Amino acid sequence: MQTNTTPPYSSLVAVGDSFTEGMSDLLPDGTYRGWADLLAGRMAAHAPGFRYANLAVRGKLIGQIVEEQVPVAAAMGADVITLVGGLNDTLRPKCDMDRVRALLTEAVETLAPACKQLVLMRSPGRQGPVLERFRPRMEELFACVDDLAARHGALVVDLYGAPSLSDPRLWDVDRLHLSAEGHRRVAEAVWQGLGHDPHDTEWRTPIPATLPPGWLMRRAEDARFARQHLLPWIGRRLTGRSSGDGLPPKRPDLLPYEGPSA
Repeated sequence: MQTNTTPPYSSLVAVGDSFTEGMSDLLPDGTYRGWADLLAGRMAAHAPGFRYANLAVRGKLIGQIVEEQVPVAAAMGADVITLVGGLNDTLRPKCDMDRVRALLTEAVETLAPACKQLVLMRSPGRQGPVLERFRPRMEELFACVDDLAARHGALVVDLYGAPSLSDPRLWDVDRLHLSAEGHRRVAEAVWQGLGHDPHDTEWRTPIPATLPPGWLMRRAEDARFARQHLLPWIGRRLTGRSSGDGLPPKRPDLLPYEGPSA
């Protein structure tokens, strides 16, 4: 039996967009849980008085994250800060990758000295045609993440390279956000990355194959996806609007946490 010798961290601040907010791990009350809440719950079980803040807001671009969340997170003095951002920028029709890299660099240079451990991620990439056109930008972003981590002593959790998280069955019907099982696996990945004994050694392993739906069902799902998710998403991109406009941070204060664990 393994014994975890990693000293417990006493606090966590999560910074980012919808991925870190927890969409689409929906709870019965209509709020979102997500990997960061699950990770905080697990960390709290090992550290009495553990504190947690989640500053993430859906739809935020890296410039907004740097302006609105990074200074707040740096001032909190948390042991661990997670930063995931820039992916929304890469999915825009026009994206200045030089600017994205510069802003991500600014964020890391601010946050790395402000905590004991900064956690960065190579975000998961779903299989499917919609994201294929953006994949080169995504991989350019992840190369920047790797470089910054090497220069500033940050931990990189590689979700992009995990076969399980590319499976469409671990994604919500909007094809942009992970399901509850997907978020559980991300929480496990970060937990292990921080040096803790695994709860699930197979989080990278793909789920067992099932028979794919028939042609008619696939076309019906595609039509529903386009109507309910793709067209509204395109409309927001073209008009410069965001699904997070006017929304407050998920958990703005660094307070004691007794929440979900998995």
